[in-house]
Amino acid sequence: MTSSADSSSITVCINEALTDDELRSVLAKLENQRDKEVFGLVCKRWLHLQSTERKRLSARAGPHMLRRMADRFSRLHELDLSQSISRSFYPGVIDSDLRVIAHGFKCLRVLNLQNCKGISDSGVLFVGSGLSSLQSLDVSYCRKLTDKGLSAVAEGCSDLRSLYLAGCRFVTDGLLRALSKNCHYLEELGLQGCTNITDSGLTDLVNGCQQIKFLDVNKCSNIGDIGVSSVSMACSSSLKTLKLLDCYKIGDESILSLARFCKNLETLIVGGCRDISDASIKLLAISCKSNLKNLRMDWCLNITDSSLSCILAQCTNLEALDIGCCEEVTDAAFQGLNGEENELSLKVLKVSNCPKITVTGIGMLLDKCDSLEYLDVRSCPHITAAGCDEAGLQFSESCKVNFTGSLCEPDVLF
Repeated sequence: MTSSADSSSITVCINEALTDDELRSVLAKLENQRDKEVFGLVCKRWLHLQSTERKRLSARAGPHMLRRMADRFSRLHELDLSQSISRSFYPGVIDSDLRVIAHGFKCLRVLNLQNCKGISDSGVLFVGSGLSSLQSLDVSYCRKLTDKGLSAVAEGCSDLRSLYLAGCRFVTDGLLRALSKNCHYLEELGLQGCTNITDSGLTDLVNGCQQIKFLDVNKCSNIGDIGVSSVSMACSSSLKTLKLLDCYKIGDESILSLARFCKNLETLIVGGCRDISDASIKLLAISCKSNLKNLRMDWCLNITDSSLSCILAQCTNLEALDIGCCEEVTDAAFQGLNGEENELSLKVLKVSNCPKITVTGIGMLLDKCDSLEYLDVRSCPHITAAGCDEAGLQFSESCKVNFTGSLCEPDVLF
């Protein structure tokens, strides 16, 4: 670590020659994480600088280790303490740990506590009072949490952009009112399985939060047309992803509202919404034809060839489509592709349990789509591996065809 031009020159130590800011500039030019770790092995001073400049960290730690981490990584922006489902026996972070986090990581912007089942409102109160710079919080499946603790987060973290609460079954409309009042920059909200959320709560939410891009209310069985219509009108220019899986109160009014206001919609999940009909889906396809990429409408039993042929003709950028269990759809839905000049962009197509679709329909699709990566034809009695071979269907090497359920499904439509 010295520099000498000849034997008579003065020896200069690099630690004396370079300031902290200059060393930080050197560190910033290292793109590889491994190189950054090696930087910290030079000496204690370099280790301290490397530690204080670190922005992201994933860990499994108790309060003692968290205190040491806070001392070392004082400028940390992202902290991931989530637990995997396979470690369900282990509670992960508990309330006392959240107190340490709130006091030790003042620069924190992203905190992931997914599946940390040991935390309660008492711990989350520390987050609200101590992490005012927080922009993203994931407490999915932290099942003890209620409006009390999460409202404190809304009040203390006014710059919150993303909040994920899947499986937090005690959350009610009261939290949505707190978010509306305090978190005007909210962009992503995950409420899957929060069954106490109602149309009234969604209406209150978008009175103050009108920049929402991502809204997941999958399995929120009390959500209906009034709530969805309120969201589509208030967030018309921003909304890109809306998930409504098994929201059985949803009908054509919701889809028509989305078609009218949300031209930028990219992902729509309405699987299990059985009151949706061809009329609204066709209007949606026409209105969102340039941007719609992912559409899931399995178990929408009123959907017929009319809807599917319109979707395939209009939505030229569509990448993933699920029409599983739409029993009225037939090969006729694909016949219109013969007159189309443009190739389809489909990568994922799921037609499981569609008994009226045959090898002929799949063949017409393949003639216009060479980008397919996953095709689900489970429980389609007229589509078998042997039948496809006999018909001479040519699937690309990159395309996985699920005939029996033995393949892992892509998660793009969940």
